[in-house]
This record gives sequence, structure tokens and C-alpha cells, in this order.
Amino acid sequence: MELPVLRLLPGRDRRLRSGHPWIYANEIRTEDLKEVAAGSLVRVQNAARKGLGIAYANPHSLIVARMLTRRRDAVIDRNFFIRRIERALALRERLWAEPCYRLVHAEGDGLPGLVVDRFGPHLVVQLNTAGAERLWPLVAEALEEVVRPASVLLRNDSPVRELEGLGREVRVHKGEPPELAEVREEDLTFLADLRSGQKTGWFYDQALNRRLVRLFAREATVLDLFTYSGGFALHALRAGARQAVLVDSSAAALALAERNARLQGMASRVEMREADAFAALEALRSEGRSFDLVIADPPSFVRSKNQLARGLRSYRRLAEACARLTAAGGVLAVACCSHNVPLELFLRELGLGIKAATRGARRLLVSGQSPDHPVHPMLAETAYLKFVAFALD
Repeated sequence: MELPVLRLLPGRDRRLRSGHPWIYANEIRTEDLKEVAAGSLVRVQNAARKGLGIAYANPHSLIVARMLTRRRDAVIDRNFFIRRIERALALRERLWAEPCYRLVHAEGDGLPGLVVDRFGPHLVVQLNTAGAERLWPLVAEALEEVVRPASVLLRNDSPVRELEGLGREVRVHKGEPPELAEVREEDLTFLADLRSGQKTGWFYDQALNRRLVRLFAREATVLDLFTYSGGFALHALRAGARQAVLVDSSAAALALAERNARLQGMASRVEMREADAFAALEALRSEGRSFDLVIADPPSFVRSKNQLARGLRSYRRLAEACARLTAAGGVLAVACCSHNVPLELFLRELGLGIKAATRGARRLLVSGQSPDHPVHPMLAETAYLKFVAFALD
């Protein structure tokens, strides 16, 4: 089948030729989109009609096309997706011993708009673009061929779908997804809420950082803010921490965190607090508490570029409040999950917050998302997670 052509304007192909996978509305001839349905495949050409590859397009989005391949003769069929998913699977099987990971990370795996998280025999899928949704029948066939999952749950409830003109839904594609699926990390087993938990039910992007906090956990008292299902605190307890306080504003999240603590035999070593994190920090300080290891993994304070200044102030405020509760010689670790926050600005705000608490600090490590969330080297948006640890004097 001959595909429609999407032609770039003169001089507007430089970024695409450098390896960037997106094409914006102001870079193309708008008349080329008149007969293109949202999510349809297109051949991309420069102004001189030279082929640049195949993408899918959405005339209703600021990002009007996302590249699938630079091969002009490629066929986007079931086998195309089988090859991409097999490549993604081979990487994950080198990384982790257990089949619990992000299997497909959108542009990071050459499959824009597609996210697949694996929970053993169960898959949770997010189709975040019109192209990913339109191509889902082929992707589903490829996942069946490569993974043969017992169940597939579509968590198409991300707000980014609205930017593509898509509605939100949660539905079962195959089998009977469990309400709670097991996640195995190192010597711990967690339960994840696939249907109604945050994102796909588990934050695999922090898997490496959960392992890193073990370095600082021996004999420590721990404060785990925005704990969700208890991942950081329970890794620390397994590594020898004595006690942990887990804070979250969601009663459902804390209930699951408590269940996970019981599952590890750690229930007697945890204290649960349902509260806003800043309110909890103030209350703990008024109680005269301090902790050897403080971890803060907040939701994004900067969801768009126009929120940057206010969001940076929130990270500074968080760092200051956490530093006041970190014992001398203790470790403070703070995460940021917004691609709109450059690393250098995040580090600056953390430093200013620690200074405002009149504490000295040494930076111990800077980390990012787990390697099962690979970064597209020309797409800054795929390198979103930052995780920084300080030793406080």
C-alpha cells in the first residue's frame, strides 16, 4: 500500500537529520496533512523529495509526526514490531534476573507512544499517541508472539492522550489481569495494583535507585516521603535499617505499603503516616524526630515549562524541610521526575534548600532512571528522572 507523503519545508529537516524523532507542525507543508487520519503512517521527505523514513502522523497534535524508522523501504507490519520487541526484551533479560521491568519504553526503544510494563506473565500497556493506538492490533500480535502473556491490561488513562485528541479508558485486552501482581526486586517481593494504582501500578523507573539506597541503610532510621507502595523503605530495611516512617497522602497507597511490609515480615519496623509530605515534615520536626536516611520521591512539581519557576521553589522548600530532619552524618536523597527540570537547576535548588537549613553537604551520587527506561540520545524528554543523594554534616 502506497503511503501518503509528509514533506518538510526547505531548511527544516536539519533537526530530523541529526537524529531527533519528532516532526513539529511548523516544519511541514500543512496541505500534506489534509487527507491524513490521526495515527496514519506516512513517508517523510525533505523539500527536495528525498526520503527520510517512515513515521505516523497526527494532524491534531503539535508533534505532527513521530519517526518509526529511517529506512525508506521498511514495511511496518507485524514482523516489524516483533523485531523491535525482541530487541527490547533481549536488553531487559540482560539487566534483570526476574521478568519484572519496563519492556518497552516508547522512543527509547524505537516505538513512540508505546509503554509496556511486565509483571511476570502479565503486561500493562499504555498507548499514549494516536499512532500507537492505531497500530495496536499489530503490536498486540507481536507481544503475543514474543512474550505470550497470560493477560494484557490497557491502562489508557494517561492525561497525555488528551494532547493527541484521545479519550481515556482502562480495559482488558486479554485474559484476567490480577488486582495485585507480584513484583520481584532482588530479595523482595512487592504487590502492585495494576488496575487503579499510579501509572501502570509500579514505578519501575526507580528500580536502580531503590537498590542504591541500600548503600546508606545499615543500622539507619529511615524517612520515606511519597512512599507509594513502600519500595524505598523496604529496600532499606532489607539492607539493615532499623526502623522506617512511611508517608503518603493516599490511604490506598499506604494500605498497600503496609501489606508489602507484612509480606516481607517487616510490619513491626514500619510506621505509616497518611499526610501531605510537607505537613508530615513539619509534624515530625515538632516531635523532635531525626533520621539517618531521608528519601523524597515526589510527583512532578513541573508538568509544563510555564510551571518551572514555581516548581523549582517547591524542590528547594522540600530539600530544606528534609535537611532539617536529616541527622548529622545522615543521607538525604531527592528525586525529580519532570523532564522540564534540567539537572543543573535541580542540583542548584537542592543545594540552596540544604543551605537554607544551615547544613553542610557533600554530594554522593547523581542517578537517573533504571536502564530498562532507555534514553533516546537526541530526545531530552526521554531522560526525565533525576535522583541525587547528599551526605549532610
